[in-house]
Amino acid sequence: MDASLQLALLGRASLAALLGFAIGLEREFRGKSAGDRTFALLAFAAAAVTGIGAEVLGPDGASRVIQGVVTGVGFLGAGLIFRRAPGDVRGLTTAASSWAATAIGVVVGMGAYVTATFGAALVLVILELDRIPVLRRIRAQAEAAGPSQRSQEGDPPPEVL
Repeated sequence: MDASLQLALLGRASLAALLGFAIGLEREFRGKSAGDRTFALLAFAAAAVTGIGAEVLGPDGASRVIQGVVTGVGFLGAGLIFRRAPGDVRGLTTAASSWAATAIGVVVGMGAYVTATFGAALVLVILELDRIPVLRRIRAQAEAAGPSQRSQEGDPPPEVL
Protein backbone atom coordinates (compact mmCIF):
# COMPACT_ATOMS: atom_id res chain seq x y z
CA MET A 1 0.00 0.00 0.00
CA ASP A 2 1.52 3.30 -1.02
CA ALA A 3 2.05 6.23 1.35
CA SER A 4 -0.56 8.49 -0.29
CA LEU A 5 -3.31 5.90 0.24
CA GLN A 6 -2.22 5.44 3.85
CA LEU A 7 -2.37 9.20 4.44
CA ALA A 8 -5.79 9.38 2.80
CA LEU A 9 -7.05 6.59 5.06
CA LEU A 10 -5.58 8.32 8.11
CA GLY A 11 -7.28 11.56 7.06
CA ARG A 12 -10.62 9.77 6.70
CA ALA A 13 -10.29 8.10 10.07
CA SER A 14 -9.26 11.39 11.69
CA LEU A 15 -12.27 13.26 10.26
CA ALA A 16 -14.54 10.47 11.46
CA ALA A 17 -12.99 10.63 14.93
CA LEU A 18 -13.59 14.39 15.03
CA LEU A 19 -17.24 14.00 14.02
CA GLY A 20 -17.73 11.15 16.48
CA PHE A 21 -16.09 13.23 19.19
CA ALA A 22 -18.62 16.03 18.60
CA ILE A 23 -21.53 13.64 18.98
CA GLY A 24 -19.97 12.06 22.06
CA LEU A 25 -19.34 15.47 23.56
CA GLU A 26 -23.08 16.13 23.49
CA ARG A 27 -23.75 12.78 25.20
CA GLU A 28 -21.07 13.45 27.80
CA PHE A 29 -22.42 16.95 28.41
CA ARG A 30 -25.79 15.33 29.14
CA GLY A 31 -24.14 12.98 31.68
CA LYS A 32 -24.66 9.79 29.67
CA SER A 33 -22.67 6.59 30.04
CA ALA A 34 -20.78 6.82 26.75
CA GLY A 35 -18.99 10.06 25.94
CA ASP A 36 -16.62 11.84 23.62
CA ARG A 37 -13.78 9.31 23.59
CA THR A 38 -16.12 6.35 23.08
CA PHE A 39 -17.87 7.96 20.13
CA ALA A 40 -14.60 9.18 18.63
CA LEU A 41 -13.18 5.66 18.81
CA LEU A 42 -16.31 4.12 17.28
CA ALA A 43 -16.29 6.53 14.34
CA PHE A 44 -12.50 6.28 13.91
CA ALA A 45 -12.53 2.47 13.83
CA ALA A 46 -15.52 2.34 11.50
CA ALA A 47 -13.84 4.74 9.06
CA ALA A 48 -10.52 2.92 9.26
CA VAL A 49 -11.84 -0.56 8.54
CA THR A 50 -14.34 0.69 5.96
CA GLY A 51 -11.62 2.66 4.17
CA ILE A 52 -9.35 -0.39 4.08
CA GLY A 53 -12.26 -2.50 2.87
CA ALA A 54 -13.17 -0.04 0.13
CA GLU A 55 -9.63 0.68 -1.06
CA VAL A 56 -7.96 -2.69 -0.69
CA LEU A 57 -10.69 -5.32 -0.83
CA GLY A 58 -12.96 -3.72 -3.41
CA PRO A 59 -16.75 -3.36 -3.38
CA ASP A 60 -17.46 -6.90 -2.17
CA GLY A 61 -14.91 -6.61 0.61
CA ALA A 62 -16.23 -3.19 1.64
CA SER A 63 -19.75 -4.61 1.79
CA ARG A 64 -18.65 -7.41 4.12
CA VAL A 65 -16.67 -5.01 6.31
CA ILE A 66 -19.65 -2.66 6.63
CA GLN A 67 -21.92 -5.57 7.56
CA GLY A 68 -19.47 -6.59 10.27
CA VAL A 69 -19.18 -3.05 11.62
CA VAL A 70 -22.95 -2.63 11.81
CA THR A 71 -23.39 -5.97 13.54
CA GLY A 72 -20.57 -5.35 15.99
CA VAL A 73 -21.74 -1.91 17.03
CA GLY A 74 -25.24 -3.31 17.49
CA PHE A 75 -23.90 -5.60 20.19
CA LEU A 76 -22.00 -2.72 21.77
CA GLY A 77 -25.12 -0.56 21.72
CA ALA A 78 -27.10 -3.31 23.40
CA GLY A 79 -24.68 -3.07 26.30
CA LEU A 80 -25.54 0.62 26.71
CA ILE A 81 -29.23 -0.11 27.26
CA PHE A 82 -30.37 -0.79 30.80
CA ARG A 83 -33.78 -1.95 31.96
CA ARG A 84 -34.38 -1.07 35.59
CA ALA A 85 -38.01 -2.11 35.77
CA PRO A 86 -40.84 -2.76 33.33
CA GLY A 87 -41.32 0.44 31.37
CA ASP A 88 -38.11 2.01 32.73
CA VAL A 89 -35.50 1.62 30.02
CA ARG A 90 -32.41 3.82 29.96
CA GLY A 91 -29.72 4.33 27.36
CA LEU A 92 -31.68 3.96 24.13
CA THR A 93 -30.68 7.37 22.81
CA THR A 94 -27.03 6.83 23.71
CA ALA A 95 -27.09 3.42 22.02
CA ALA A 96 -28.72 4.90 18.92
CA SER A 97 -26.19 7.74 18.97
CA SER A 98 -23.32 5.27 19.05
CA TRP A 99 -24.82 3.48 16.07
CA ALA A 100 -25.21 6.83 14.25
CA ALA A 101 -21.61 7.83 15.02
CA THR A 102 -20.44 4.49 13.65
CA ALA A 103 -22.54 4.98 10.52
CA ILE A 104 -20.94 8.40 10.07
CA GLY A 105 -17.56 6.69 10.37
CA VAL A 106 -18.57 4.23 7.64
CA VAL A 107 -19.68 7.10 5.40
CA VAL A 108 -16.36 8.90 5.93
CA GLY A 109 -14.49 5.65 5.32
CA MET A 110 -16.21 5.38 1.94
CA GLY A 111 -15.04 8.91 1.11
CA ALA A 112 -18.32 10.84 1.40
CA TYR A 113 -16.98 13.63 3.61
CA VAL A 114 -19.68 16.23 2.99
CA THR A 115 -22.45 13.70 3.60
CA ALA A 116 -20.80 12.60 6.83
CA THR A 117 -20.31 16.16 8.06
CA PHE A 118 -23.94 17.09 7.43
CA GLY A 119 -25.01 13.73 8.89
CA ALA A 120 -23.13 14.46 12.11
CA ALA A 121 -24.70 17.93 12.25
CA LEU A 122 -28.14 16.37 11.81
CA VAL A 123 -27.46 13.88 14.62
CA LEU A 124 -26.49 16.78 16.90
CA VAL A 125 -29.65 18.68 15.98
CA ILE A 126 -31.77 15.60 16.72
CA LEU A 127 -30.07 15.14 20.08
CA GLU A 128 -30.70 18.79 20.96
CA LEU A 129 -34.33 19.03 19.81
CA ASP A 130 -35.70 19.05 23.36
CA ARG A 131 -33.45 21.96 24.22
CA ILE A 132 -34.69 24.26 21.46
CA PRO A 133 -36.95 26.79 23.25
CA VAL A 134 -39.76 26.80 20.68
CA LEU A 135 -39.98 23.01 20.60
CA ARG A 136 -39.73 22.85 24.39
CA ARG A 137 -42.77 25.16 24.69
CA ILE A 138 -44.75 23.10 22.18
CA ARG A 139 -44.02 19.92 24.10
CA ALA A 140 -44.92 21.55 27.44
CA GLN A 141 -48.23 22.76 25.99
CA ALA A 142 -49.01 19.30 24.65
CA GLU A 143 -48.26 17.72 28.02
CA ALA A 144 -50.35 20.33 29.84
CA ALA A 145 -53.29 19.69 27.50
CA GLY A 146 -53.69 16.17 28.82
CA PRO A 147 -52.08 12.82 29.33
CA SER A 148 -50.53 11.18 26.31
CA GLN A 149 -51.88 7.98 24.82
CA ARG A 150 -48.87 6.18 26.22
CA SER A 151 -49.53 7.24 29.81
CA GLN A 152 -53.19 6.25 29.45
CA GLU A 153 -52.02 2.70 28.80
CA GLY A 154 -50.20 2.60 32.15
CA ASP A 155 -46.69 3.23 30.82
CA PRO A 156 -44.63 6.12 32.14
CA PRO A 157 -44.42 9.17 29.87
CA PRO A 158 -41.52 9.16 27.38
CA GLU A 159 -38.25 10.59 28.62
CA VAL A 160 -35.27 11.98 26.83
CA LEU A 161 -32.38 9.61 27.52
